[in-house]
Amino acid sequence: MPDPGSHSYDINRTRLRAEYDDNGVPDQHADHAANAELQREHPPTRVGDPERAAGPKSQRPRAGAPPRDPQDVIHVRSSAFADHDLMPERFAHDNGNISPPLEWDGVPDGSAELALLCEDPDAPDGPFVHWFVTGIKPDVTAADEGEPPPTGAQETNGFGEQGWGGPQPPVGDEPHRYSFRVYAFDHLQRVPRDLPAADLRATLDDRATATGTLVGRFGR
Repeated sequence: MPDPGSHSYDINRTRLRAEYDDNGVPDQHADHAANAELQREHPPTRVGDPERAAGPKSQRPRAGAPPRDPQDVIHVRSSAFADHDLMPERFAHDNGNISPPLEWDGVPDGSAELALLCEDPDAPDGPFVHWFVTGIKPDVTAADEGEPPPTGAQETNGFGEQGWGGPQPPVGDEPHRYSFRVYAFDHLQRVPRDLPAADLRATLDDRATATGTLVGRFGR
C-alpha cells in the first residue's frame, strides 16, 4: 500500500470512493469511508514523540483498542471542495487569491488555542507555507471564504506576504497537494515565526493534542 498523501495513495483513494458511490453510499460519507479503509490497511505515522504515534495524549485509545490517528480527532471540511479534490481557480495566488471556506469540529474539551497551517508538500524546494494562523480561540469552528478564522492572527506566508497566499505550482506539474491542518493545543503557544516550513510543521505536530487535515489539489 502506498504512503498516505502520495500520488499512488490518492489514486487508490479515488478508486475506493467510486466503489462506495456505486454501492449507494452518499457522497458526504464516501470520502470518510475510503479514507478509513486505506488507513486501516496502512496506518499513518507522525513526526515527534514515538509515544504519541497512536494518537494525541489527550485522545489516546484505551488498552487493546486499535490505533487511532490524530487526524481522526478533528474533522476539517470545505464547502468549496472535497478532500483530495481539485480546488477552484479563485483560490490561486495569481487569480483571485481568496482563502477557501473551512469548517471543523471535534476540538477536545479543555483546549486553550487552535492554529491553522496550509502548506504545499510538493513544492520544488520542499514544503511551502501558504497560510499560517495562530491564536485562534478554541470555540471558533469556521473561517468564511476570503476571511481568516475569527480571533486568529495571520502570520507571514512563503511569499513573504501576511495572510493567505494561494496555490502557484509550476506550470505543467502534476497537481500539487495543499494540506489544511487544524491544530488544538492544551496551553497557549509561542511558535517562532521564522522557522523553515518543515520545522514549523514538525513543531506544531509535536505540541498538538489533536489535529485534523483537509487536502485540496491544484495544478496549472
